[in-house]
Amino acid sequence: MTAPIHHTSRPRHSAGHSAGDPGRGSTGGTPTGKRTVAQQVWRQLPFFVWLVALWMLLWGQFTVLAFVTGLIAAIAVTRVFRLPPVELSGRVNLWYGAFFVLAFIGAVVRGSLTVAGQVLDLRRQPGTAIIAVPVRIDDDLIMTHTGITASLIPGSLIVEADRDRRILYLHVIGVRDERDVEAQRASVLRWERRIVMAVGSRAQVAQVNPDAAAPVGRTP
Repeated sequence: MTAPIHHTSRPRHSAGHSAGDPGRGSTGGTPTGKRTVAQQVWRQLPFFVWLVALWMLLWGQFTVLAFVTGLIAAIAVTRVFRLPPVELSGRVNLWYGAFFVLAFIGAVVRGSLTVAGQVLDLRRQPGTAIIAVPVRIDDDLIMTHTGITASLIPGSLIVEADRDRRILYLHVIGVRDERDVEAQRASVLRWERRIVMAVGSRAQVAQVNPDAAAPVGRTP
């Protein structure tokens, strides 16, 4: 007597059937994959917009050509050059962002008029100084934005940034005494606070303004 022979057939998996196999196929088309890509785009969008705006500010032109060339430059920086990813907070407060833009425009106009007045005043030479401003937030992006903002306002210019000690060194004009020096330091810290309130994380908001941390946390 011989033992019965059992024939087993191996199921054939086509490309269509393997899509449902969790160990096979790509997850790029799944809702989770799309959600991850959307989150990455959302986190990098403020940085991308800031690069375009910075390009237009550096050239001093708000034209279609400046926008297009800034867009190309931003794409080149973020895509062509493989730099380490910038970790953004994922939080944008439109109210504080609009306030920052308006305050910045006002500061540029006021700074331009002040510097022009100092240059045309032949009775005395405007004093100059290099001051150190210890910033409060330990974040590369916030520190960079604060330094660029201070440099774009006429009358002050970043000459060095000490990342390890979180100190910005500025060359300023129109300084006559210690009170003017402290006023310049306070001005830079105010810009740091405005940037944090606009795009900083909730922990950073609590650092620069503990009283506003709770209500800001409810904003998108």
